[in-house]
Amino acid sequence: MAFFDFSLEELRTYKPERMEPDDFDSFWAETLSEVRKYPMNPELNKVDEPMDFIDVYDVTFPGFSGQAIKGWLLTPKNIQKRLPCVVEYIGYGGGRGKPLEHLAWVNAGYAHFIMDNRGQGSSWSSGDTP
Repeated sequence: MAFFDFSLEELRTYKPERMEPDDFDSFWAETLSEVRKYPMNPELNKVDEPMDFIDVYDVTFPGFSGQAIKGWLLTPKNIQKRLPCVVEYIGYGGGRGKPLEHLAWVNAGYAHFIMDNRGQGSSWSSGDTP
């Protein structure tokens, strides 16, 4: 079942209306300059999970101001090739949860990265990023 309403051709050409504040370009130039002060250097630690069909990695990388960002990377078991990856940003107040809560994409053959958003805690699902 599709998670969208547009046809593939409509998705390829869709350009939404958008309003940019006057300082949009300068804000992002400054923000990206700040972020680039910290090397990406993600840490991937394999997690022992009871599921024999996926590999689970606990990922940590520096976010804004070098603050640690956490996430789960789930891949089909023992895959040695590049895969398309679905990146999931959890909504405000939520955390990355547990790997068992995120099996749909990996079961379809995709890598799946579930990220804890910086400063959004875990009021309705568990998370690690303060």
